Amino acid sequence: MEQAEIIIDCHYGGLNPVQFGQEICRAGHYFGPAVRTHWLLHYVVSGMGYFTREGVTHEVGEGEIFVIPPYMETYYEADRDRPWQYIWIGFTTQEALPEVFEQPVISCPDVGELFDEMKACGSMENGRSAFLSGCLWKLVALLLEKGKPRADVIDKALNCMHSEYSRGITVQEIADRLGLDRSYFSTLFSKRVGMPPGEYLINLRLKKAAELMRLHQERPSTAALSVGYDDICHFSKIFKKHFGMSPRAYIATACHDAGR
Repeated sequence: MEQAEIIIDCHYGGLNPVQFGQEICRAGHYFGPAVRTHWLLHYVVSGMGYFTREGVTHEVGEGEIFVIPPYMETYYEADRDRPWQYIWIGFTTQEALPEVFEQPVISCPDVGELFDEMKACGSMENGRSAFLSGCLWKLVALLLEKGKPRADVIDKALNCMHSEYSRGITVQEIADRLGLDRSYFSTLFSKRVGMPPGEYLINLRLKKAAELMRLHQERPSTAALSVGYDDICHFSKIFKKHFGMSPRAYIATACHDAGR
């Protein structure tokens, strides 16, 4: 028994759903060999079956997803004794999908609740495509978490600095977020980056402030506040120490160089 929903192709730029449905397959039900023009994922709710991709046949059971990429010939068939029941979703995308989507079969029972949640789209009229697009992003997030080692703490710290330098984030705050002693964090950071985190953060802020003044003609006071310094005198002092001239002199030099 097959139940498919009508999905309006909204041409979303990220993950754009084009197909959704579920089926309780009869014994030996098969499809293919065939080629799709979009991505198609089948999550097996119960039972089992066989999926052939690139000449290799895989036995697929409950809690697993078999993955059909666009323009790749595939074949799948339900087991004759325990035919599968599955939920499928098809989508197009211009995004570079995570490496996990390169696998023919993904074992991830934890996403069962999400696929079950997707069925709520059947009661929607105008928000169906947007809802399924959101579910696809949640699926990507769950699969990214699956079996991956924890992100490197220094990578996390660097990302934090580059995204939050403007609000005046401190080394202590970063260490606290990472659950590390500040001294230990500083040692790890220095070994990896070649300078203490405090120095790196100051250099980053001053570089961004200089760009604001040189490229966007911002005043020193505006540049200072924009990179996390609310004390203009302190900002001017460390700026001069770093660049060898005051912010105003820096602006004058930049203007002179641009006029050449």
